[in-house]
Amino acid sequence: MGQEDDIPPRVRSLLVLGGARSGKSAYAQSLAETYGSERLYLATAEAGDDEMAARIARHRADRGQGWATLEEPFEIARALDAEARPGRVVVVDCLTLWLSNLMLAGREPGGAVAGLARAIGALAGPTILVSNEVGLGIVPYHKLGREFRDWQGRANREIAQACDAAVFIAAGLPVQLKPVRALSVRLS
Repeated sequence: MGQEDDIPPRVRSLLVLGGARSGKSAYAQSLAETYGSERLYLATAEAGDDEMAARIARHRADRGQGWATLEEPFEIARALDAEARPGRVVVVDCLTLWLSNLMLAGREPGGAVAGLARAIGALAGPTILVSNEVGLGIVPYHKLGREFRDWQGRANREIAQACDAAVFIAAGLPVQLKPVRALSVRLS
């Protein structure tokens, strides 16, 4: 095996999927921190209540020093186009809250998802996108819950196709979905 075989491939975009509290964000952050010193956290959450404000504060504290943060609940394709560049890794956390924001604001999610998928292919720098896999549980009782679950499944599928690689986090362990030669890839 030559030296070239030991070098992980260059990955421009990675989708990190998993359930609630599975370790998705921690995995994405840890991977981004191996990339280099310039890191941007593109946050999609909005603090609609005290509990969510506490979650946002906890996530920010967990990131620590060395991270710039941009809060963008709706226009993440535009934000990525403006912010992604060589030498900077961007973590988008998370697509699930972004989709929820769109739906609750009465925006049509299909065009936004397609626009994000197109943007991923043209990014000027490495990006890690985090999303929940919500379709593994029970069928939601309410119509809006079912619509959200279905849109989230479609969005995850479309974004996974647009990304160079995808992993699923279960119990804190990464499982390759869209394989690369190594999970600890160096994003370029």
